[in-house]
Order: sequence, then C-alpha cells, then structure tokens
Amino acid sequence: MGELFRSEEMTLAQLFLQSEAAYCCVSELGEIGMVQFRDLNPDVNVFQRKFVNEVRRCEEMDRKLRFVEKEIKKANIPIVDTGENPEVPFPRDMIDLEATFEKLENEMKEINTNQEALKKNFLELTELKHILRRTQQFLMNLLEDPNSTLLEPMEVNRAPLRLGFVAGVIGRERIPTFERMLWRVCRGNVFLRQADIEDPLEDPTSGDQVHKSVFIIFFQGDQLKNRVKKICEGFRATLYPCPESPQERKEMLAGVNARIDDLQMVLNQTEDHRQRVLQAAAKTVRVWFIKVRKMKAIYHTLNLCNIDVTQKCLIAEIWCPVSDMDSIQFALRRGTEKSGSTVPSILNRMQTRQTPPTFNKTNKFTSGFQNIVDAYGIGNYREINPAPYTIITFPFLFAVMFGDLGHGVLMTCAALYLVLRESRLIAQKNDNEMFSMVFAGRYIILLMGIFSIYTGIIYNDCFSKSLNLFGSGWSVRPMFSPNGNWTFDTLNQSRVLQLDPAVDGVFKGPYPIGIDPIWNIATNKLTFLNSFKMKMSVILGVIHMLFGVALSLFNHLYFQKPLNIYFGFIPEIVFMSCLFGYLVIIIFYKWVSYTARTSRDAPSLLIAFINMFLFNYGDPTNKPLYTGQSVVQSFLVIIALACVPVMLVVKTLVLRRQHMWRRQLGTQNFGGIRVGNGPTEDEAGIIEHDQLAQQTEEEPEFNFTDEAVHQAIHTIEYCLGCISNTASYLRLWALSLAHARSIIQCAGSKSYPLPCDSFIHAFQSCDCCCYGGHFEYRSRIIQY
Repeated sequence: MGELFRSEEMTLAQLFLQSEAAYCCVSELGEIGMVQFRDLNPDVNVFQRKFVNEVRRCEEMDRKLRFVEKEIKKANIPIVDTGENPEVPFPRDMIDLEATFEKLENEMKEINTNQEALKKNFLELTELKHILRRTQQFLMNLLEDPNSTLLEPMEVNRAPLRLGFVAGVIGRERIPTFERMLWRVCRGNVFLRQADIEDPLEDPTSGDQVHKSVFIIFFQGDQLKNRVKKICEGFRATLYPCPESPQERKEMLAGVNARIDDLQMVLNQTEDHRQRVLQAAAKTVRVWFIKVRKMKAIYHTLNLCNIDVTQKCLIAEIWCPVSDMDSIQFALRRGTEKSGSTVPSILNRMQTRQTPPTFNKTNKFTSGFQNIVDAYGIGNYREINPAPYTIITFPFLFAVMFGDLGHGVLMTCAALYLVLRESRLIAQKNDNEMFSMVFAGRYIILLMGIFSIYTGIIYNDCFSKSLNLFGSGWSVRPMFSPNGNWTFDTLNQSRVLQLDPAVDGVFKGPYPIGIDPIWNIATNKLTFLNSFKMKMSVILGVIHMLFGVALSLFNHLYFQKPLNIYFGFIPEIVFMSCLFGYLVIIIFYKWVSYTARTSRDAPSLLIAFINMFLFNYGDPTNKPLYTGQSVVQSFLVIIALACVPVMLVVKTLVLRRQHMWRRQLGTQNFGGIRVGNGPTEDEAGIIEHDQLAQQTEEEPEFNFTDEAVHQAIHTIEYCLGCISNTASYLRLWALSLAHARSIIQCAGSKSYPLPCDSFIHAFQSCDCCCYGGHFEYRSRIIQY
C-alpha cells in the first residue's frame, strides 16, 4: 500500500538474449509493459542499426494499411473492431503479410485507376449526350421561329453566309463571366446560347457533385473561331464535336446512349467488386494494424540493444520495477519457449547511481487523477506522489467553486451512468474525441458531482434556490413586540426592512446545516455570502499549501537530507504559519467571538492584516480583536522575516563548509604537493572498462555561485508564492460567485430556457475544472 504514495522502486537490469529468442522475448516484455529499454547505441545513426531494414518494411506495410483504411472510410464502410489483441506474428510471417498487403494495395490501385477512367469516359459521354440534345433544341427553335434570324434585314438578300459553331460544357458558376468575355473579345460578333444541365455530374477525380451548363456559340470566320476556342480553354470549358445535320446528330445520340448504358453496367460491376474487396479488408484491417505496429515496436526496441562479437547474443539494459521482477522472468521464459530456443535468457540486476525513471502504477480509478498530476509535471524518483491526495482535493476544490446541489445531482447521475455501463461503452469503441475524454474522466466527474452535492447542501443552493427543510432561524414576529418597534404602517411604508438580532426572539440560532434559507430573499445576500466564501477560500488555500509543505518533509526524510529540513522545511513552515496561518486563526477567532448581535462592532480583518505588516496599531477606525494583538503580531512578523535569510543564506554557507571539509579529507599536502587518494592512471584504465563503473553517474561538482543563485531563486519564489498563491485561492470564491450570478442572470429573464441552463452548467464545470487543476499545481509548487 505504501507504493501508492510513492513512485515504484526501480532497478537497472541487464538482459542477455539469444538472437533466435530476442524477438519473442521482447514481444512478451512488451505485452506486460513493465520495462523501459535504454539505448546502448547512442552514437550509432538510426539508419545504420542492425534491424533498420525490418523497421522500414514494417513502415511500408503500415503505409499500405493506411491507404486501405482511407479507401474503406471513403466508401463509408464500417471498420470492424472486436477489441481483440492478436499475438505478434513471427518474423517468418512478415513475408506473407507483405505479400498480402502488396496484393491488396495493387488490386485497389488497379480498381481505382480503372474506375476513374470509366467514370471519366462516362462523364464525357453524358456531357456529349446533353450537348446533342440541347443543340438539337437550339437549332429547331431558330428554324421554327420566323422572326428569328442571325442576319440584319438589309443583309437578307445578299449571298448566303456560312456560320460556324462550337458546342461544349462549362461550370455553371462561370457562365456570366464567360459570356462577358466573349462579348468583349469578339466585339459582339458571336451568338451564345446556353442551358443548364438539371442533374449534377460526378467529378471522376474528386468524386464531388458539380453543376454544369451546355453552351453553343455561333460565329463567322476562322479568326473568331480561334478566339472562341482560346476563351473556352481559358475558362476550362470542354468542347465536343457536334454534327451539323439533324440526322447525323440523331444517329450520334443513339450511339452515345447505347455506350452509356454499357458503361453504366461496367461501372456497377466494378463498384460491386470494389465494395466486396473493401468489406473483406474492413473485417481484419484493425488486427493487421496491431500486428504490424507491434512488429515495428519490437524491431525498434531491438535496435536499442548491443550485439556481442559472436553475433549470437543481444545485450540490453532495462529499467523495471523491483516488485515485478518475477513477472519479467516469467515473460522471458515464455518468450524463450515460444521461440524454441534451448538457451534461457539471463536477467541480472545492476548496481548504479543513475537516477531511475519515475513510474506510478495506476488503475482505471486512479489513472485520471494521475494524468492530472502528470500534466503539471512528473515528480522525481521516489518522491511523494500527489495523485492519491488529488483524488480528494481536486473534486473538493471543484465543488467549492461549483457548489450547486441540483447540478451536482445531474453530474453525479451522468457520471454514474458512464461508470455502471463502462464495459458496454468500452466494447462499442467510440472514436469521438470529446466522448472519449469525458469517458476517461468518469470517476473524476463522479467525485466532483458527489462533492458538489455536499457543498450545495452547505451553501443551501439548488439551481440558485434555497431549500427550507428545517425552518429558518430568523423570525419576523418579535419585531412587532414593544422591543422591536415595528407596526403595520412600517410594513406599508418601507420597501426594505432590517431584522435586528439584538431583539429577543428574532434570531433563534444557526440553521442546522448550511446557509439559512432566509438569506435567499435578503437584499444583502451577496454581501454576506461574499464575506463567508472569501474567508473560507483563504482557509482552504492556506490549509492546502501547508499540507503541501508538510509533504515535503517526508521527501527530505526519505532522501536523508537534514539540511533541507533544518534550513528548508522548518523556516518555510514557520514563515507561512506566522503570516497566513495566523490569518486563519483570527478568522476563526472572529467567528467565535462575535455573534449576530455584536457583529456590527467586529473589526475588519483585511485592515488588521495590512496594519500587521505596516506595524500600524493606532488606527482608531479598526479596534483590536483581542488584548495584546500588537505585541503578538509584531513578534510573528519579525519571526517570519527572520526565516527569509535562513532560507536564503544559511543553507548555502553550510553546503560550502561541507564541500571544503570533504576536499580536506580527500587530499593531503606533502611538501606543497597535493596527492589525491583516488586511483592511479593504470587503475583508472581498468575501472573505465569495468561494467559497473560505466553505470556510475558522477555527482555534480559543488559550485558556490550556482548554489547561491539557486537558493535565492527558491527563496524568492517561495516567499512571493505564499502571497500570490493565497490571493490565487480567492478564485474559489470568485468562481462560486460567478456560477451563482450566471444562473440568476439566466433565471431573471422572462423565460428560463433549459439550453441556457445547460450551457452555463457546462461552461462553469469546465472553468472550475481548469482552476481545480491550477490549485493542485499551486500546492505542488509549495511542496517541491
């Protein structure tokens, strides 16, 4: 259980793998996911490693699978995902997989190429069919209309002129510009007729639906013909040959229709074949992806290993949890048996002074909270893990800001649904990014909802309404007694009335739990709640930060750093307690000392706290809270200020003294010659080749300037952080106020639409989540 509060104890181990068993052993280690391989070839280029060809082959197979997956999605075919975790193929199976993927890719490319060519031919024939039909209609209309002529009246008796024409298809949106260009370039000497194609046509390249129009242009002379063709080419219009005689157009139209029917049949058969191929691939493409990527990961890991001179053994170094050494040994035995090797793999623990990686075991409940902690930074090896404490503090701080019983119930029900049906929802394999994020944090949302219910009860806030379950502790009736001096005329003449707690019977006592519901109708509700929530935010913030400082003590004790305790933890805890811990104490003292009857005489804590730093105790407008307040506060400020040089200077001087003392023990002076106690050159050469010495990480050399700068930065950050973080925790009050006011603003309108409430609820939830993580980060800064 202790490992829950610290990262796992890690060890460096050396693996000796037989070449024929290395692939299977790494595969089994990857399945359990308990080891981290070190790169033993940092100076070798990626492209010069032993298994680079196998990695490239896996990347090529992955590329082909991505191509097939893209085609499947383009065809709107659902990809089957059974959640199966297939075993890693053997290296000899790579050839079969490559052949399968190569055949599938070539078949899909051939189908796509043929289909694109057929669609392009089908588009051309369809456009030609519309051109022949529209051209026939254009010419028939001109012949049937006796008043329509292309010649001027005075030119009718002249010799007959031969008019040429071109016909084609153009995008519908280009028609107006196309017409203006023809008019200007040809100076009005051409005659244009156009008609829209009713049905959209499919672009064979992109597959998009496009709208086009048929046009026919009449002109005279080769010069105008060349101009018209250039303009058509510039506007990407497609020109088609069109016979001049009606009979030829009719025969050509019949032939085009026959070819279109035949082509449509071929297209349908091609599409059916393509669908069958993609549907078969959709059933196994996920399994193929997993297999290929596992193989790629294995070969990438093998590239991190060293190979001995005999080329029969691979040497690897891994970081692994000490508690899982037996599982790793068992995985190596399985891999050796699966490969058929007779020589077992060897796992040796190594002694090292290198800092191991940080590894925190999680489950489905703690993983979300661990991700929140890791998002703000991963702690050093074997430091206190804040995640277990975040399980409580993060939802609670969220609830302090959210604080709504009604919305808390809704959030709890939604999260409870995700928790109870998690097995079925996991099996559905929903790829929606937003749903996946919410589902991954279902336990976080559940706790946030439960804590919101609790704080909603404390605030007595349910959808911005109070619940009067036990009856208010305030009574109006005693105000009409002789001591109260209220009459019915007072009720009629006054818009706002004030209850006087000094009158007997007006205030019977506090509400049993939470805020008294009478404050919901009071005009000074916000003044009262702001004061309460502001003080509560400061109390929670100081407790949270003190808890973070207290956790640092366990780190110092574990790593055996007494200097950090004497000149770090103790002055830090004293500094914060003397200033902000004292502020929390006087808040409670004020609550206890002043009742509802004497609250009007209570001094301002804000002014008192400011005067504490200014040593100003003669303010007549703010009387002392207790006798001897000036002496106590002056003493606390002096103690807090004295802690600053202790953190800033003393630790650095002690470290310098220890360094000088170690140097005196490590060297001795004989006749002015400094003789070290270290190894000779020959001994150093032997140690250099020692495997253990290679894994030894030298301690950084002490530098007084660097240490002084580091300690100065740490001290300034801590002292300023205590002030800024305390002020930052006032966001607990600010977000709580914003949540209440936003709902009131929506409820105060003429109608109270549910979408407005839902939007505000979702927005406030996200805002409170962000600030909840921010407060956890603030606590970690104080802790570390």
